[in-house]
Amino acid sequence: MTADLDLAWRVEEACLNAWPSPRQILVDGYLLRAAGGRSKRQNSVNPMRRSGAPEPAIAAACALYASLGQRPIFRIPAIAPQMKPFLRSGAYAVVDETCTLYRPLDDVPVEPDPSVTVATAPGADWLALRDAVNRADAAAARVFRDTVAALILPRVFASAVAEDGIGAIAFGVLDRDVLVIESVATPEPLRGRGLARRAVGALLRWSRAQGAEAACLQVVAENTPARALYRSLGFAREL
Repeated sequence: MTADLDLAWRVEEACLNAWPSPRQILVDGYLLRAAGGRSKRQNSVNPMRRSGAPEPAIAAACALYASLGQRPIFRIPAIAPQMKPFLRSGAYAVVDETCTLYRPLDDVPVEPDPSVTVATAPGADWLALRDAVNRADAAAARVFRDTVAALILPRVFASAVAEDGIGAIAFGVLDRDVLVIESVATPEPLRGRGLARRAVGALLRWSRAQGAEAACLQVVAENTPARALYRSLGFAREL
């Protein structure tokens, strides 16, 4: 049980590191993030390992987000549910449930997939595809670019090639021996052709070549097509 809890926290921390907020503060062991844009993970209160009583952090968060013109958002992982009893008033509602998926990489080959381009920085066409799939306005597009600029860990951006250019994208961040998968996207007309599978697979291959031992990602629980894709790629364990 302790090993499972340690793994869950290890992956939670890796996911935070892979999706940094350029603006954040710590309050009594809780991480308050305020990047702007649409990402709830980057604009929320996050419990950390061994966080204590949540009341001071909740009060500070409400004041902080009000001053920024943002609504307060609280992430409540199953491994740290202590904020939940304090958020049961009518002022709050559950918005999304997210699953954290995990897989070892011992069966992943290290040879690169020649049909996928990998680069240490996103090109203009990579960014344009992500903006289009996410219907990102100028502010959201800028927040994503600021997020990429804030990364200090090794990262790689994958582009699966289709007949008219990029058909799917994804990027991965290597936190010690764990790869975190982010921003998997395929334009709707190209879905169902295995392009996202190739993009993610290229990240797994790259990370294995770098010595990674496992990979993880977080996905909205109701996103059935994405969960089926990740299951087919070996992400069979939910933390």
